[in-house]
Amino acid sequence: MAPNPSQILLLALAGAVLISGSQSANILGIFTSISPSHVIIQMSMIKVLAENGHNVTVITTLKPVVNHPNITVIQIPLTPEEDKQLTQMITGMTNQESKNMFYTMYQIATQMTLVFDKMESVIIDQRVKDLYENHDNRFDLVFLGFFMNNFQLGLAQKLKAPVVIAASMAPSEILNYLVGNPAELSYVPTFQIAVEKNQAMTFGQRLKNYIASVGSFLFVTYIGHRNGKIYSSHFGNDPTMPSYTELEKNVSLVFFASHGISEGPIRPNVPAAIEVGGIQIKDKPDSLPQNLAKFLNEAKHGSILLSLGSNVKSSLLKPEIVQKIFSVLSKLKQNVIWKWEDLENTPGKSANILYSKWVPQDDILAHPKLKLFITHAGKGGITEAQYHGKPMLALPVFGDQPANADSMVKAGFGVSLDLLTLEEESFKESLLEVLENPKYAQAVGTFSSLYRDRPLSARESVLYWSEYVIRHRGAPHLQSPLVHMGFVAVYNLDVYLLSASILLISLLLLKFSIKFVYRKINAKKSQKIKKQ
Repeated sequence: MAPNPSQILLLALAGAVLISGSQSANILGIFTSISPSHVIIQMSMIKVLAENGHNVTVITTLKPVVNHPNITVIQIPLTPEEDKQLTQMITGMTNQESKNMFYTMYQIATQMTLVFDKMESVIIDQRVKDLYENHDNRFDLVFLGFFMNNFQLGLAQKLKAPVVIAASMAPSEILNYLVGNPAELSYVPTFQIAVEKNQAMTFGQRLKNYIASVGSFLFVTYIGHRNGKIYSSHFGNDPTMPSYTELEKNVSLVFFASHGISEGPIRPNVPAAIEVGGIQIKDKPDSLPQNLAKFLNEAKHGSILLSLGSNVKSSLLKPEIVQKIFSVLSKLKQNVIWKWEDLENTPGKSANILYSKWVPQDDILAHPKLKLFITHAGKGGITEAQYHGKPMLALPVFGDQPANADSMVKAGFGVSLDLLTLEEESFKESLLEVLENPKYAQAVGTFSSLYRDRPLSARESVLYWSEYVIRHRGAPHLQSPLVHMGFVAVYNLDVYLLSASILLISLLLLKFSIKFVYRKINAKKSQKIKKQ
């Protein structure tokens, strides 16, 4: 008896489900940074895989803002004491007048014990250990959210799964060595140095770039030593585990939160360096909460968003600085949405200011009435503003923010001021300059078109390359030979030493030959003189 049409349809649907199910993978995300902005980018990457039918488990210390039904979260939260220590650490960094990146590196290397201790505590949590101790668990891919936590690569090794790095930064020497990305210091600036796009660096900039590279190398060496000690203490007794040095050579690829073609600098990237800048930006903005939507829609003269990110809480800012900001904003004709956590204690009341404990930043920046973004110049916020074509006024605080702000200014997308030395008059003048001079909106609008024009979107790139690594079981063919070369070979020091030795020997032989000939000539002259 031939099957009827309904039976055929049922069989087709069942087949589709089976085919889909057979292609789904088990993926683990290790996102243990205590910076919400990092976790947002990392979760946005892995959410793409969950949306496409893969089974995702995420280990995190923070409750993710980005989530999906296909994502199972294992949260190892900060204790009240750890939360207090984190607040104290950020307060110190917020009120530190020095914006020098080297000082920031020093702070990270010497004062962020809390960060390392928390990331270490994650790998000894029994829920995490159960993932590899229970042999029924199988993972096809591990995402490691990078925050100087390479020792956590040991978890991927325990699970015998290929690993990709989810980085919330552009290619830099802090990460390049994992996939053999070249430095090219003569024309590729480090993340500490802002250079106008497509412009060659001056001698002074190249000198500074070289010094910054040395500083980065020392920083990476120190952090690597620290990571190696943590790895050895937890995995060193297992004879099946590789050494820490060998462990770092097992990275399949790195997803960088950048887009060099539009943002710059133009630089060579190896195939295992995949740029997915803007991954956290939704294809279509979500509907705004009713109060925010109404406030924006009714803004006759446009609106402004003020957000200093997820790390810097409003209470950490000096009161006098807050009052200067309020004094200027309350006198503007534009409506202002101000991210302010303590709604019981706001800077003041003004009809044109709406305080909000949390803001859907990406969705607000997409609104047509939004005319200016006042930002701390975090990489994520600047990326979202550039994508939506919104000019900026940057108030950088610490870390990479000053360099991000400098790059934004050089690109012509806005202006930057020092938050800790902010004065009302300069703040007002800068606001009006960006709001009333169309060149900033035009420049960032042009960039927005370029930023969006890609053969694959950020989301498509994450999906394709993640599945590529799974299909090809780690895709070892993507690796650059540089990953497996030692320091001497990478920089051709042995070749230079041999060349110098040959040159030195040649010069010595030449010197010996000249002396020999000279003595022979003198000897003949002496003999002639004696004969005479």
